[in-house]
Amino acid sequence: MSGFAENRSIATVALVVENYDEAIAWYVERLGFVLTDDVDLGGGKRWVTVTPANGQGARLLLAEASDEAQESCIGNQTGGRVFLFLETDDFARDHQAMLANGIKFRQAPRFEPYGTVAVFADLYGNLWDLIEPKRQG
Repeated sequence: MSGFAENRSIATVALVVENYDEAIAWYVERLGFVLTDDVDLGGGKRWVTVTPANGQGARLLLAEASDEAQESCIGNQTGGRVFLFLETDDFARDHQAMLANGIKFRQAPRFEPYGTVAVFADLYGNLWDLIEPKRQG
């Protein structure tokens, strides 16, 4: 499509959270992410990002709710649908590690035409898919 740069990507996705430090702890200690930014912006605001340990994919901006409207979205940013997809190259390994870290899965792993998948909830109830895509060829 003309008029747009060729090298664009979705780099950051905002996730409304109740508390910065609580969210950082959960994503780092339970999900194995890395804290990539924690910058004080003043007035109680921070720029807090986490990424998978390998640094691949979009960063999550952990955005602490600042009013009642934002608070009402915590844990339900997509109206009950799966919100984010954590892709892995070894479903069994990551599923087991996540269970050992106290991650709550909403269903047993299942095999779909696109790969192996199971839905889990983050600390606020947002739904995620852990997915190992089906290998092509």
